[in-house]
Amino acid sequence: CRFIGGPGTKMTGVHPSAHVSPRARLGDDVEIGPFSIIHDNVVIGNRVTIGAYCELGIATALGDGSPLMIADGSLVRSHSVFYESSSFGPGLTTGHHVTVREKTIAGPGFQIGTLSEIQGDCLIGDYVRFQSNVFVGKKTTIGNFVWILPYVVLTNDPTPPSNVLIGCTVEDYASISAASVVLPGVTVGHHSLVAAQACVSRDVPPGMIVAGVPARVIGSTHGIKLRDGSGRAAYPWTRHFTRGYPAAVAADWSADNGE
Repeated sequence: CRFIGGPGTKMTGVHPSAHVSPRARLGDDVEIGPFSIIHDNVVIGNRVTIGAYCELGIATALGDGSPLMIADGSLVRSHSVFYESSSFGPGLTTGHHVTVREKTIAGPGFQIGTLSEIQGDCLIGDYVRFQSNVFVGKKTTIGNFVWILPYVVLTNDPTPPSNVLIGCTVEDYASISAASVVLPGVTVGHHSLVAAQACVSRDVPPGMIVAGVPARVIGSTHGIKLRDGSGRAAYPWTRHFTRGYPAAVAADWSADNGE
């Protein structure tokens, strides 16, 4: 394969079995694993690792012609598939067997768990974390510092099957627990908590807990205590959980919390 990059571009660790289009643009210190395919319309930043059997930049008529852009310091693990016309900030990290469709825009530090799928036309903020088996329907909007736990489904079709798609909105710092379903057009408010296996059919007020089928408000997140014997409040979670976040972000949280 012939690689296209800027002057002095260092192509290291590209496996001989990988196929990289001569039209793709790769930065410095890019590693591409065995049998991965990098299509034409792809821009990869510096210090990016692509695992084995990945396929990046699949062409689609549903895109807008823009390239798939994966910024510096990203890690795409094996068997992951990304379509063209999406953009990811620095530090993208995926699990295995991830699928991301066209026109997905995400900020820095995005983590996508194994076997998760993003259907495209989605806007995702900074330092969002998906655990495994998350499904995100088209036209979903997710804010900053959101947690979405395993087997959560964010839906978008109020009368399936139809061509009327109304995406969910998840605001900053919200947490959606395992196996929950959020119905089309619902807004999950900032700093709120959706309990496990909830079916959320109406908007969740900021800072509140919803649970059940259909989900109902059962109280404020401020009433939940950490189960570590300390008696400390579990929410806002930024008061006690900073693992994996940049030091500057954690410092801002400490300042906001008066620490």
